[in-house]
Amino acid sequence: MRLVLLGPPGSGKGTQAVALADELNVPHIATGDLFRAEMAASTSLGRLAGDYISHGNLVPDEVVNEMMRVRLLRRDCTGFVLDGYPRTLQQAQALEAMLDEMERPVCVAIDIEVPDEAIVERAVGRVVCPDCGAIYHLHSKPPRLMGICDVCRAQLVVRSDDQPSTVRHRLAVYHRITRPVLQFYRERGLLKTVSGLGSRDEVGQRLRAELQPVC
Repeated sequence: MRLVLLGPPGSGKGTQAVALADELNVPHIATGDLFRAEMAASTSLGRLAGDYISHGNLVPDEVVNEMMRVRLLRRDCTGFVLDGYPRTLQQAQALEAMLDEMERPVCVAIDIEVPDEAIVERAVGRVVCPDCGAIYHLHSKPPRLMGICDVCRAQLVVRSDDQPSTVRHRLAVYHRITRPVLQFYRERGLLKTVSGLGSRDEVGQRLRAELQPVC
């Protein structure tokens, strides 16, 4: 299975991607993980990406594409679940060219659809532990003691990324740059859409149903 998983920030895409990759016994490949691995290994690509990131700039498509190409050439990548890539039309075109050369085309691209207001609502009330990284939600998953992490007892905080204005801005950017990617896969007959509303298990069941008829 070679799956591209798409969805806006806050849609639960990352969680579903990890679960699907584990179930399908294929690598879960996320650009953030690639950046961290290459930077930790101090490769030429990692140093280049790190330079952009350290200055608060987006890593150019050319660098992201090359990093992805290196990862896809590894022996374990006969199948994969891509998470967060391709993010732009140029990346989608580059991925198609890479996989055509490797004779490993994408089987399906699935877009997890969640209304913007539902994503904003999910973000409002989310608190995290700055020490151990545990995540809570004041309505759906509150800590046992308000404001205190269940795991390590540290003081919980609200991330700046979870402010409503920040979430809406991120969503606007996502829709603008990813709409052409959806059209790219739609034109190739590869795009499927599932609702991201409901529990994690419910969304997972919808995703698995869309995988049945494909390679």
